[in-house]
Amino acid sequence: MKRVIVTPILLGCLLLALADCGKKGSPEPPGPADRITFPRTYPAPD
Repeated sequence: MKRVIVTPILLGCLLLALADCGKKGSPEPPGPADRITFPRTYPAPD
């Protein structure tokens, strides 16, 4: 009986973990390249 409950829960956790890996490529800031202001150094230049 315990196996009937644990198996779907583990399978669901596995599917959720794999669903998070769907985005391809490295993260890039939105917008045109000449308008990107991040990453900035700290403190900001005056």
